[in-house]
Amino acid sequence: MSTEAPFQPRTPLALIPTADKPQTAKDFKSDQEVRWCPGCGDYAVLAAVQGFLPELGLARENITFVSGIGCSSRFPYYMNTYGMHSIHGRAPAIATGLAAARRDLSVWVVTGDGDALSIGGNHLIHALRRNVNLKILLFNNRIYGLTKGQYSPTSETGKITKSTPMGSLDTPFNPVSLALGAEASFVARTVDSDRKHLTSVLRAAAEHHGSALVEIYQNCNIFNDGAFEVLKDKKQAQEAVIRLEHGEPIRFGLPAEDGLGEKGVVRDRESGELRVIDVATEGTDDVLVHNAHAATPTTAFALSRLADPQTLHRTPIGVLRSVPRPTYEDQMADQLEHAVERRGKGDLAALLAGGDTWTVAG
Repeated sequence: MSTEAPFQPRTPLALIPTADKPQTAKDFKSDQEVRWCPGCGDYAVLAAVQGFLPELGLARENITFVSGIGCSSRFPYYMNTYGMHSIHGRAPAIATGLAAARRDLSVWVVTGDGDALSIGGNHLIHALRRNVNLKILLFNNRIYGLTKGQYSPTSETGKITKSTPMGSLDTPFNPVSLALGAEASFVARTVDSDRKHLTSVLRAAAEHHGSALVEIYQNCNIFNDGAFEVLKDKKQAQEAVIRLEHGEPIRFGLPAEDGLGEKGVVRDRESGELRVIDVATEGTDDVLVHNAHAATPTTAFALSRLADPQTLHRTPIGVLRSVPRPTYEDQMADQLEHAVERRGKGDLAALLAGGDTWTVAG
């Protein structure tokens, strides 16, 4: 039996070099022509990312964007940082290797609902459960845009497209529910056209040490125009959008007498499930206060299920979960350091030229 002390990871934060001078959004714009369809929601997300990155003060050569396949995956071309336009669905896997090998980098993944949740679904959930220090931006337009309008893993049931002329039979994925189920340490949702909210969520994701999944509702004005109109129209959005703020009561709808939303989210005392109430008739005593830092994702998951997948009414946006958890690469680095302390530095050449052999019996 070994008498050595058990390994205890120390999980230090990665040290990312800072820029040697103040930066602006212009510093993050590449010399490439942006080639998305006019009016595409991707433009808004690109502008938001280029606009807030200077706030981080990181050296551009220590920031990298990795993408898969799809309209959104052209993103790295337009960022004046390092980047890789990789293969279909594998961006999280490639980014995992990069983040694990280079903890001095800020690694971002840009993907879409098709790229991330169809062929890339397995890679996505494992990156999240491992808590690799990645910022994953999932552009969700509920359609396949690059390949000209087939239904996607997030398209609503009954969606009529070129590939489902009689309506989709599939139950759509809820990306934030999926991420919470995979134990992601940071999960949020925002909308492309709400620049202020989008920027605040991106900033929170960037500051989080660990896997951060940000679902961005993004309009495809060519193949699925108006998919999120109920969340964007000011009048409709008051009733459809639940804005989550840590430490604040979960209220939405038209203003009640106290100036907050007329509707509230409570936990049913009998079933334990979340439900929406009218505060004028049921009061405010039981209205939940949002806790994004709860140790378990139970309530965050329940909140993510409030939205109607067909109409998008009662859609929560904001940070659903943000909790500290040791990252994969920090723990891996600690293991490697511990191994060197115990056994000394390895010699690959000596290992390959070594005399140890073995015979496999037939």
